[in-house]
Amino acid sequence: MENKLDQQIDTLIDKARVAMDLFRGEDQDNVDMAVRALAWAIYKPENSRLLAEMAVKDTGLGNVESKVTKNTRKTFGTLRDLLRAKTIGEIENKPELGLIKYGKPVGVVGAICPSTNPSATPANKAMMAVKGGNAVIIAPSPAGYVTTAKTVEFMRAELENSGFPPDLVQVLPSPVNKEATQKLIEKVDLAVVTGSQNNVSRAMRSGTVSIGVGPGNVPVIIDQSADLDDAAKKITLSKIFDNATSCSSENALVILNNVYEQAVQSLTKEGGWLCTPEQRMKVQEKLWVNGVLNRSVIAKDAHIAADVFGLPPEARNSKFFMVEEKVIGGKGSFADEKLSLVLTLYRAKDIEDALRITKEILEVKGKGHSVGIHTADMENANKVAQTTDVVRVLVNQAHTFGNGGGFDNSLPFTLSMGGGTWAGNTISDNLNYKHFINITHLVTTIEPDKPTEEELFGPLWQKVGYE
Repeated sequence: MENKLDQQIDTLIDKARVAMDLFRGEDQDNVDMAVRALAWAIYKPENSRLLAEMAVKDTGLGNVESKVTKNTRKTFGTLRDLLRAKTIGEIENKPELGLIKYGKPVGVVGAICPSTNPSATPANKAMMAVKGGNAVIIAPSPAGYVTTAKTVEFMRAELENSGFPPDLVQVLPSPVNKEATQKLIEKVDLAVVTGSQNNVSRAMRSGTVSIGVGPGNVPVIIDQSADLDDAAKKITLSKIFDNATSCSSENALVILNNVYEQAVQSLTKEGGWLCTPEQRMKVQEKLWVNGVLNRSVIAKDAHIAADVFGLPPEARNSKFFMVEEKVIGGKGSFADEKLSLVLTLYRAKDIEDALRITKEILEVKGKGHSVGIHTADMENANKVAQTTDVVRVLVNQAHTFGNGGGFDNSLPFTLSMGGGTWAGNTISDNLNYKHFINITHLVTTIEPDKPTEEELFGPLWQKVGYE
């Protein structure tokens, strides 16, 4: 006999399927209107601020102004991307290929969301899911439950006000725990998991079609051709955004030797505090406790972190803290992801040495995710892209603002970034609407496209000397 938890989740899924059936007859214009309604639910000024305030209060992570920006900027950018895409009915027609493509829903989506973004990520995933004609059930982080539940409440209200079934978006009932999240993953048609790598692993083993994303730990190279003041400004803005909660936040800088001192000077001018060797030891002692990141400094304001680290009073007025390292440690070292306002500095002899250091950092954590480079030499940028196992390489950008999509780059707006097989992920892309549709291909005949044997095998025959 099914237990109460099974019944609860089955009821949610049944309601989701009914909502999808009611929604199925909508054309692309009406589907887009539903997506607009979801976006407005979190973009609306009073809602975006309330949700930001709730998120900081509930989770103790980040800061309100950054979360307001995240709620609005990510939602606006995602809406831009979605309104430019076709997902319903005929989405592509290529007569010369005898091919017509039809977009169809993937089904009921289970969206597992992290405590770092308890409002922005649920809204982001809901918009993408509904764009494909799907319904979505959101599993929040327990720490962010109240904020996520309010976000869902706002989205449901806007759907209903616009004449769409509110059950297109639902949330797991409280209390949310691992068992409830796992049951949801097992019962939906598609699980999309952001946050805990434990959740990602369990989704991949669940038997449900799953999309999971890997952890970030972004290293950024500064080479001898970089505009050091511009690089320092962008790195600072990115590092301090939401107190470094983003998976795209810079965790390490790999600076070429011949500009090292000047780069550190520029970073200091922007508000960085360079720790002495003694201060570095204090930071290390407090940043990890028994090999686990210390919640007293994770995503905390700089003045709070400075006090926890035991840094001098003047360090409280800094924006972030820099520690110098000579070797790449393992888990729980300064090479690891820090989720705090701590930035590790490495000195590299040349670009090849910088690439070596970068790769070693990614082996500790973050392989597949992303790296950055500040440079005026595109040859160096191309070297990074060609030789580093990551999905994204950002050039001269504030990483947090560009990695999940930007108005001045072509990456899709998202809050979930796949790391390819390097990270154990099924996507090597920013999560976007394409991951929420199935495609039917209508195929008709065309003029035969059959080359000769000579055209296909000729180069091989020539190479090995076949007559």
